[in-house]
Amino acid sequence: MATDKPKIGFIGLGSLGSCMALQLLKANYLLTVYDRSSEKTQSFTQQGAAIADSPKTLASRCDVIISCVANDAAVEAVMLGENGAISGANANTILIDMSTVAPQTSQRIHQAAQQRNLAMIDAAVSGSVPQAKEGSLLILVGGDEAIYQQCKPIFEVLGKASFHMGAVGMGATMKLVVNTLLGVGMQALAEAIVLGEKSGLERSKLLDVLEQMAVVAPAHRGKLENAKQNEYPVNFALRLMVKDFDLVRQQAAQCSVPMPATAVAQQVYAIAQAKNIEEDFSAVIRLMENLASANL
Repeated sequence: MATDKPKIGFIGLGSLGSCMALQLLKANYLLTVYDRSSEKTQSFTQQGAAIADSPKTLASRCDVIISCVANDAAVEAVMLGENGAISGANANTILIDMSTVAPQTSQRIHQAAQQRNLAMIDAAVSGSVPQAKEGSLLILVGGDEAIYQQCKPIFEVLGKASFHMGAVGMGATMKLVVNTLLGVGMQALAEAIVLGEKSGLERSKLLDVLEQMAVVAPAHRGKLENAKQNEYPVNFALRLMVKDFDLVRQQAAQCSVPMPATAVAQQVYAIAQAKNIEEDFSAVIRLMENLASANL
């Protein structure tokens, strides 16, 4: 273990967070982990990580604290709660929130951290489970430039590139921009597929040709295999896309930005989520097929 490396605490061992935590272990960082579901921490002891019983305990042991949790309420709980990381962190600790949250949430956490002489940056990620496993995420950072530079070696382990977007909250803002394109683009692809099917194109040929088309973004092209198999295993959960659309809607309202296409896509995803099935966001393709016809 390199003695010059900071001790890292990782909060949130979901599908994305667990992959990132493993990347840090492979890079020989001394790691302490916490998840509210204690079962998720067990495999990490075999990999050499320490386990904390609360974010507060974790923070007391670490130089850098990374959180990657499901939503704004979860971030506020693990950072600002009674047993949150900020209450247990030592002076000069760096907090990095890699969750997808509202920019205002990042700013609230930053303000609370400052009161304890702690540094905080938001570092939302673009990519899903395959990229997290490969360490090839794109990392979108908001916060002090000097702190960003200090954390860059960590980001280089987790991603293939990182981008400093400005003040705290700007990383989160950029993530909302990216996920707007991701979600609306998938809805457009689903509509195009159904148009082709209903017009008489053979489905397998239609999907094969779409894979070759430059107009289909790489992130969407990779989902065409799901459509071919009519199976939508989770890499980026549909429920998380619905949550992100809500964040986009809130941000747009604050900025007086009309987003009609996004509003329509949000409603279609909400219909898909109402089925209460844990699937990838690309399952909106099947929903659109079902809405067009029960006998495609």
